Amino acid sequence: MDLRVFAGRGAAERVAREEIVGREGAGFVLKLEVRREFFADGAVPGDGLVVAAGDVAELNTQLAGTIVEAVDFRGAVDDAEFAGGPSLPAEWRAYLQSPSWFRRGLLASGKYVWLYPPAEGREILAIWEAEERFPGIALIGGDGGLENFVFDLRQDPAPVLMVSNASESWADAVVQAPDAADFIKRLEDGTFDLAVG
Repeated sequence: MDLRVFAGRGAAERVAREEIVGREGAGFVLKLEVRREFFADGAVPGDGLVVAAGDVAELNTQLAGTIVEAVDFRGAVDDAEFAGGPSLPAEWRAYLQSPSWFRRGLLASGKYVWLYPPAEGREILAIWEAEERFPGIALIGGDGGLENFVFDLRQDPAPVLMVSNASESWADAVVQAPDAADFIKRLEDGTFDLAVG
């Protein structure tokens, strides 16, 4: 498979979301450092450089640091994912069923966010056994560690809250966004930051 190399993350994200997700169902942006010698003129063109599959081995010898998955975008979540679970806010469902949504990665704010499609959120919630302590909970993601992003479906609109794996009740929750629309906007513009209690 050919790779496209960009000098900046913005162009790489646009290609991943607008071209690759539609074709492959998922698009990934990796951050890596490559020695300038790899590029014929010492610079990556603004519209990117295609590294042919046969040249990937050479690219690997020119890596100057660690490869990091910066962001993962996914295609529309199927209607079946929403069956058998609570009714999620309409804005959240529309976001997950859009042509491309942010699955996980580092935001411009420096925060790591990992979002779950509905069925995955329900599976994790069942393992966590939190539904009794948190009536009306819908797990939608996390920070890649012990903090979880959830909807409190007892409220309308349902706020996005953060609860720890060690949380005992809603009293331990910290508001992250007043509703799904605000949460989505800040994810998409990269300004989402964890609010701590």
